[in-house]
Amino acid sequence: MNILVPNLGSTSLKYQLIEMPSERTLARGRLERVGDYCAAIGEIQVDGAAIDAVAFKAVLAGPRYCGTFAIDDALIGALEEYLPASPAHNAIYLTGIRAFRDAMPGVPLVAAFEPEFHRTMPEYAVRYGVPAEWREKYGVRRYGFHGASHEYVSRRAPEILGRGPEGLRLVSCHLGGSSSMCAIRDGRSADTTMGFSPQSGLENATRHGELDAFAVLYMMDRTGWSVEQVRRQLALTGGLAGLSGVPGGDVRDLEKAAAGGNQDAALALEVFAYQVRKTIGAYAAVLGGLDAIAFTGGIGENSARLREACCAGLGFLGVKLDPERNQQGTGDRVVSAGDSRVSVVALATNEELVVARRAYRCLNA
Repeated sequence: MNILVPNLGSTSLKYQLIEMPSERTLARGRLERVGDYCAAIGEIQVDGAAIDAVAFKAVLAGPRYCGTFAIDDALIGALEEYLPASPAHNAIYLTGIRAFRDAMPGVPLVAAFEPEFHRTMPEYAVRYGVPAEWREKYGVRRYGFHGASHEYVSRRAPEILGRGPEGLRLVSCHLGGSSSMCAIRDGRSADTTMGFSPQSGLENATRHGELDAFAVLYMMDRTGWSVEQVRRQLALTGGLAGLSGVPGGDVRDLEKAAAGGNQDAALALEVFAYQVRKTIGAYAAVLGGLDAIAFTGGIGENSARLREACCAGLGFLGVKLDPERNQQGTGDRVVSAGDSRVSVVALATNEELVVARRAYRCLNA
């Protein structure tokens, strides 16, 4: 079975065509400046291979959809219901799903939801201290996202270390334009930084991260801003962009600005590294100790400077980077020192492969 896995951005479309169950990648590509998904679908190059199914890395559709499902009208309706909580992600995937459904009639479409990996979190890590009606009627709880990436890391990091996931206490750091962390025990999610929406947790490129809800209410009272005005500000100009004043909040741009003397950019990078360090310490407590840290995502995999900043001061946990390994090398690798009690690895994630695996199981259930 050949499964096409499109990774949809606001103006981009990355994709892999993966043969299952062999897990062989038959084709891959990236389309930029996408204005019309229907037109972009026609530009996907699969070298003559058949497309037997299309699988999407979906984000948020409430408590009923925390797994992998064949897409139907009810699932699309749930994505629409939770659109206000995940405006950027759900809007893109609603557009993409409809475009693929129109362009490929008869081809099965599957949604692999990001919270699936986090279903193993204990109830005390999932619940918010909100009125019961919020939870029971409206589905307000901690869902967790980047599940496909953290699931991949939960298997790949032990392989790099030459062991299985059993007994491994691992913190997965998916750091990029969108960032989150996950405490993983025995290959299963125990806690994660993102909560009800992908807005929460660590500061992202343009998304605000952790924020006192009453600060939002205060600003609305003072300014008369509408819900939509606030939503757009927090989603598009908050996070590292808001901290630094650097449009887009891309860490590469922040590092360049900081090197040129931009103090706000330097502070934004400090804030980011501090939040990662603090969370590693907290997750060591969640896991009852720490055996390994994995860095992935565009920043985690590629920025030696950020890895060093994120691990600084964690010697008390047994974390010790090897400066040369951290600065050099490519591919999946160990970057900790030989005498570090906690192993540190850098690796490339593969969310598309995890989505293909889930879709294959769903379609063959």
